Amino acid sequence: MAPATSSPHRSSAPPLAALALAVVVYASLYPFTGWRWPAGASLLELMWLPLPPQRYRFDMWANFLGYVPVAALVHLAGVRSGWRAGWWGLGTVLLVSALSFANEFVQQFLPLRYPSRLDWALNSGGALAGVTLSLLALRLGALDRWERSRERWFLPHGGGALALLMAWPLGLLFPTPVPLGLGPSWARLQERLVDMFDGVRGAEGLLQWLLSSPAVTTPLPAPVEVLAVCLGLLGPCLLAHAVTAPGWRRLVMSAGAAALGLGTATLSAALNFGPSHALAWLTPPVLPAVGLAVGLAFALWRVPAGLAAVLAAATVAAGLMLVAQAPADPYFASSLQAWEQGRFIHFHGLAQWVGWLWPLAALGWLLAAPGRRGQRP
Repeated sequence: MAPATSSPHRSSAPPLAALALAVVVYASLYPFTGWRWPAGASLLELMWLPLPPQRYRFDMWANFLGYVPVAALVHLAGVRSGWRAGWWGLGTVLLVSALSFANEFVQQFLPLRYPSRLDWALNSGGALAGVTLSLLALRLGALDRWERSRERWFLPHGGGALALLMAWPLGLLFPTPVPLGLGPSWARLQERLVDMFDGVRGAEGLLQWLLSSPAVTTPLPAPVEVLAVCLGLLGPCLLAHAVTAPGWRRLVMSAGAAALGLGTATLSAALNFGPSHALAWLTPPVLPAVGLAVGLAFALWRVPAGLAAVLAAATVAAGLMLVAQAPADPYFASSLQAWEQGRFIHFHGLAQWVGWLWPLAALGWLLAAPGRRGQRP
């Protein structure tokens, strides 16, 4: 296989492929509780996956379509690293199919999951379709066109930031305590930590401190909520500024981030409460906050990339602190109940962790940005 070629632009395909594979494993094995060996089953019997007792069209399509982008990203990541497209296409199908089989096999040890030979076949079919689409895109020159567009739009060594921007909507799909505000609220984090350390030997002191900590019940004042929503949108916009060439392209990226954030929040509400309540999250402070965020992003359209990274880090950190002080209001609690008891039970945990960890990952990338800019291509 060919060696990886050097490029001043670090590809976002490898981190996105790694994220996609992590999503597959997490969604397949969540909630990771109740591990046990199936009674009376031998290892050979477990290797021969069972067929599902019932078949649902929604699940079948989800198993097929869910693996299409995963395989396409894995294939593109290999090609961008210098691997031959044809041979790596075969390797990708085998790799993703093997991962699917491993997930279905391990599901037999989890009482809340239902392993299926049919799911494995559908996942493998989705992997084949994804690799086929990737090969077709490469044959049509899509990768070359993307390279030329990226050189015009983005600065070198911005692949990690682009991956973060693409993962940002996934975190917004989980109901947030403040609209567009990612990061854990202390009320929700406190609840999770109590569940995690309850009954753990040696953690009695920490558990007592958590139980005695005052719960956050006071709603954020309206001006503070406006600021929190504004920072939640301004952070991704400034992150885009840090990797986008100064000029009108930053205006396009900021407008696109605002549209993507509003659309994802609307989709989240629609999934929870139905299309008629899709705009229920648009409380009075939201629209002024969105306008303020977009206005600030537009006003900073010509700042140097280094200053944009500094401002983005400060914005993300400040937004993280404000979200931590937000209480779990009735809308938030109702949203959580819908996610934890509905058809998204195996997906909500992943979206929640992305929402919690995204600000920390963005801060890590932004704080390391000066070192990357100092590298010579």
